[in-house]
Amino acid sequence: MNDELRQVDRTYVIWRNRRLSYFAGCDYFRLSSHPDVLQAVQQGLEQHGLNVAASRMTTGNHPLFTRLEKALAGFFGAPSALLTGSGYATNLIVLQALREDFSHILMDERAHLSLRDATRFFAGPALEFKHRDASDLARQLRRLRGKIRPLVLTDGLFARDGELAPLAAYVKILPSGGMVLLDDAHAAGMIGATGQGTVEYAGVPRRRIIQTVTLSKAFGCYGGAILCEAGLRQKLMTGSAMFAGSTPLPLPLANAALKAMELLRGDPGLRCRLSRHVQHVKTALRARGLSVPQTPAPIVCIVPRTTAEAAKMRRRLLVRDVFPSLIRYPGGPEEGYFRFVVSSEHSQSQLDDLLEGLK
Repeated sequence: MNDELRQVDRTYVIWRNRRLSYFAGCDYFRLSSHPDVLQAVQQGLEQHGLNVAASRMTTGNHPLFTRLEKALAGFFGAPSALLTGSGYATNLIVLQALREDFSHILMDERAHLSLRDATRFFAGPALEFKHRDASDLARQLRRLRGKIRPLVLTDGLFARDGELAPLAAYVKILPSGGMVLLDDAHAAGMIGATGQGTVEYAGVPRRRIIQTVTLSKAFGCYGGAILCEAGLRQKLMTGSAMFAGSTPLPLPLANAALKAMELLRGDPGLRCRLSRHVQHVKTALRARGLSVPQTPAPIVCIVPRTTAEAAKMRRRLLVRDVFPSLIRYPGGPEEGYFRFVVSSEHSQSQLDDLLEGLK
């Protein structure tokens, strides 16, 4: 487990008694510390209490959950939304409920852990295809025999390096009975003209996509949602023991998520500011010869070649009062890698300090 961190003043962290600029985590708009969101938490607590203490399938279906689901469907332009207790749980609920509806799973080899866990519920074979490789997916589909109904599992935006899945290509090569389970946790609220995620960015119809999102990243809150057709929503509710047997999201957090969506929808300047910051940082890094994905994702991944190089970069960052976010994450390099995330709320001087530390 890493050292303790205490986030302060929205873009800083206290680490080993030092106040450092913080370019880590996934709070892309720093809504988790926005005064209006915090006020919504307090109001939700005062008006509704903390917890319904029951499954939504029994006596815990509070009107606030219905309001939030309608707001989520509206925000993402989806027919319906099903609120879940966490973003991680969304994919498990989908596969639990639909475990016998598809003939095969084909999963990106670098898919998120929640997608990998979800395949354990699947009744049929689960195969992998090369990372972000539509031609390899097509090759594997051609190898399958008989009447197939595949489910393709992929992240929309890959959190390690900010690459995007070629979603339009996947949809184009899917057989008629196939669908995509799209874990869009890191794109939701951030990518696309209005923040609807990878679906909007790729310009593909929702008809063949089950989009799962989290409220703990761009929205700065907690919980998750499954965006799908209304009939499929009902099947998820009745077919997943995880959903049916779980206590839902604490009510103050549901109230906060409503406020966060209102802020993101009502203030397009948040996404514009984030876009400017991303362009500034990525342009500077490319000018130095670093390979940075040509995507709007605010993520920069740097893999040190040696432990000595990692130590040197760490020292340079600390000189500039920037937290050295060297992380070790399942599926990444064993020795770890630096992952930096630009937010809409970082100041120009903080961005410049980051770039100086990465020289």
